[in-house]
Formats: sequence, structure tokens, C-alpha cells
Amino acid sequence: MSRFADGLILGVLLLGIGIFILYPIWSVVSTSLYDRGVFTLDHYKGLLRMENWNLIRNSLWVAVASSGLTTLLAFCIALYAFVSGRKRRFLIQRSLLLTMISPPFVSALAFIMLFGRRGLITHSLLGLSVNPYGWQGIVILQTVGNIAFASLMLLTALEAIDVRQILASRDLGASPFKTLLHVILPAARPGILSIAFILFTMNLADFGTPIVMGGRYSVMATEAYLQVISTGNLGKASAISVLMIPAAILAFFFYHKSVKRTTSFSGSGTRALSNSGHELRFFPVFRGVLCTVTILFLAVMLLKYSNILLSTVSNTASGSIQFTAKHLQNLPRSQWSSFWHSIWYSAVAGVVASLMGILLSYYTHRRRIFGMKLMEFCVSLPYIIPGTFFGLGYVAAFTRGPIALRGTAAIIILNYIFRQISVSNKAANAAFSAIDDRQDRAARDLGASHVRIFSSILLPQLLPTFVVCFVTIFTSSMTAVGAIVFLISPGKNVASVELFQSIGNGRYGVGAVQAVCIILATVGINLLTMYLLERFNKNKKEVKDYVFAAR
Repeated sequence: MSRFADGLILGVLLLGIGIFILYPIWSVVSTSLYDRGVFTLDHYKGLLRMENWNLIRNSLWVAVASSGLTTLLAFCIALYAFVSGRKRRFLIQRSLLLTMISPPFVSALAFIMLFGRRGLITHSLLGLSVNPYGWQGIVILQTVGNIAFASLMLLTALEAIDVRQILASRDLGASPFKTLLHVILPAARPGILSIAFILFTMNLADFGTPIVMGGRYSVMATEAYLQVISTGNLGKASAISVLMIPAAILAFFFYHKSVKRTTSFSGSGTRALSNSGHELRFFPVFRGVLCTVTILFLAVMLLKYSNILLSTVSNTASGSIQFTAKHLQNLPRSQWSSFWHSIWYSAVAGVVASLMGILLSYYTHRRRIFGMKLMEFCVSLPYIIPGTFFGLGYVAAFTRGPIALRGTAAIIILNYIFRQISVSNKAANAAFSAIDDRQDRAARDLGASHVRIFSSILLPQLLPTFVVCFVTIFTSSMTAVGAIVFLISPGKNVASVELFQSIGNGRYGVGAVQAVCIILATVGINLLTMYLLERFNKNKKEVKDYVFAAR
């Protein structure tokens, strides 16, 4: 019976990967190549016409400018945190983490309210009427929106550098700045390239910011969205999405190379600068530049969130602040149901995706079943490819039979789940490496089945990993738009898409209320989950202490 249950769990896991990851990806590619069952390249030929070259050029320009500027500013923040004392580094890291708990388009909403034609700063304080729309607005918002993520990733890459390399450089007479140029930058180069290409892929696939801030400036991702929403041309939208894949694969290649290099740096004898007691002091002007960039970014984030909170209870359309409660009153009751949908769908996705990622890691690296590493790569595909591609895949695969899910809550939840399994899988891989596999062998010698070993021995030890994965997946699902904007239906909408629609329709006050609700719900669930984990660990420690005392 236990062997049957073990085989059933593995079979369901593999079947889920095949149906809800590989099949949608194949559906997008086939939809771009077939028209009414006939093979054709017309969709791709149409994209290469002269009138569409502007779309390609605009997309590449915005993606390159945004990713380059983000990488530069993020490196300044990460480097400042890297060479700062422990307390200041901790404060910067926590501040960056807090700024990442943000619904989509909040930056656009704040930017319009502060710097738009009737913005509080441009119009009320400076007396200007500035047009915030165009490629400049897109680049600014994509840059601001991705700095926190890029800074944390780059700080991780910097922390992986062995402090002995830095100390050796200083002992040989190199100045801190020369150490930066000849030791730190070469060691961090794979991480920097990895982040740059990941940002390039994210910006290339971003359709929401260009729709809100682009005005007449169109990009490929926006065109793909409009082809589905406005004209229903799924073939052309699929072709546009397929053209974004080479950049995504290149980004993954650099990311994988960076991870391998980081792993080689973080061996058993490696010590990070932050744990060594040493400091790297740059000359005051350069350090001042790094500090200024960090403070300005955190100030912009504080201004953004303050403006959103203020906008929920005020009206600035006249150019001055007028307090009102009409935004709360104007929020339709249907959007409250969308808000509860988001919480419910995200919670289910967080639990299921976390458990599936742990199971995948168990069968791949603990049981070492043949072919599971290939399945692990397949699970990483939705995380590599643009969100719009994966969303269109579900439209192409599940609109009609044999599995017709369009118009149901299941299609949204499944998209959440299978797009995020890679997150929990990577975390579980790290967690399993720290658990002695002799426990498994001892339990097998005593007659325990694989299912019993996993549920009674391994899973309790993986509870902290499960909780962290749940929080990460829940937060990501609450703020997701790109992959699910094509999957919503009447009565099955979610808060993030409602927010996107409110901003697109110019209902900024209502959008501010929705943004604050998403932030409060996300932070509340995160804090509650962490509190329950701490209580569990505390109770577990008390039981151990009691047993030890009784002995």
C-alpha cells in the first residue's frame, strides 16, 4: 500500500508537470506556427514588416536602458551595503525587502500623482505641467520598480566573495578602489551579467508599465496583450511571445553560470567580508556617492508609499490636497470579492506549490530517481520565460478540450502554482543538503516506507523551508499580473488585475485603495505565518527541554 501511495504521488507530480507546464509551452509555440491546422510562418513574417520594426526597436531600447540603469544603481546600493557595518547593512537589507512587497503599478500610480500634469510636486509645488508619458516614463518606472530586487541579488553575489582575496589585495598595497576594480568586480561579474539579463527579460516582457505610462509609445509586450484583449489574434500574440524566448534563455544561462560560480566561492573555507570583522573603506567622495544613491532610492520608496496612503483619503485633481472618503465609497463591491479571491487563490497556490517543490527535490536529490533532473529543469521553465508567454500558454491549451478550464478559478490557481514551483524546489534543494541522509537509511533499515520517512522524518525538519516558500509564493501570487491577465473572467477576477484596470481607466484614487489593501493583506499574512512558525519552534524547543529534563 505504501509503495502504491509513493508511486501515485510521483505519478501525479510528473503528470502535473507535463500537463500544466510542458503542454502550455508547446501550445504557444504551435499556435504561432499553425493557422486553422495548417503550418505557416505568416505570424512571424507579419512581425518583420517595416511598420512593426518600430515595436521591436522600442522594445529593445526600453529594455536595454531600463536594465542597464537598474543594474548600475543597484550595484551602487549593494556595494554600499557590502562595505557598511553590520547594523547598517542589516537596515538596508530589511528596507529593500520591505520595498519588494508592492503591488504592480504602484510606482506608476505614485509617479502620475506626484509628477503628472496635475502632480503634487510638479504642479502644486513647482507650478509646472509636465507630460510624464512616453519612453522616459517607462524607463524611470521599470528602473525604480526593479532596483530592490537587483540590489539584494547583487549583494548576495558580493557576499560570496572570499574575504581572503580582498585582504591579499590590500596586503600587496592595492588601494580600496583598485581592489574594487581588480578583485571585487571580476569576482562579481557573473552575478552582474546575470542580473542585467534577467532584468532585460523582465522589462522586455513588461506590458503593464508601457500601457499605463507609454502613451503613444508602443512595445512588443503591449502589442501581444492588445492582440489578445482587443482583436483575439492569439496567433500573432503567441509569435510575439516566442520572439522573447531567446533573451530569456540567455538570461537563464548567465544566471546558471553565476550560481555555479557563487557555489564555487562559498566552499567550507570561504569567509564573507561581513563576517570577518574587516572593513573596506573607499575614499570619502566615492563612498558619499554610494551613500547618496542608497538614501535617494529609499527616500523615493518612502515618498511612493506615503503618497499611496495619502491618495486613499484625499483628492489631488485640483492641484491641492482635499481629504475625502469617496475613494472607499466608489470601490465597487465586486472588487472586494476580487480581493478575497486573490487571498484565497494565493494561499492555495502557496501551500500546493511549496509542497510540490519539496517533493520534486526529494525525488530528485534524495531518492535520485532517473530522469528527475530533467523534470527539475522543466519546472524552472515557467520561471525563466516571460509571464505573458506562460499566460498565453494557458489560454491556448485550456480554452477548449480535452481540458477546458477557461473561465474557472482553477486555471488561475494552477497558473500560480506551476509558475512558482521552481522557487520552492530551489529552496528545498538547499535544505535537503543540510539534512543527514543517514536518517533515511536508518529508518529504511527499521522497516519504514518512503512515504513514512518523508512525512514523519523529513517534512517536520523542512517546515521552516515550507513556510518561507509559502510566504514568497503567496506574495508573488498576490502581485502577479502578466501571467494571469489573460485568464480572468467575470466573477473570477483578482485584485492585482483590478488595480491594473483602475489605473488604466484613470481611477487613481480607487487604485490607491486597492494597492493599500493588497499591501496590508500581503504583509499581514507574512507576519502571521512567521509568528506561527516562531510559536511552533518555541513549543518544539520546550518539549525537547522537558524530555531532556525528564531523562
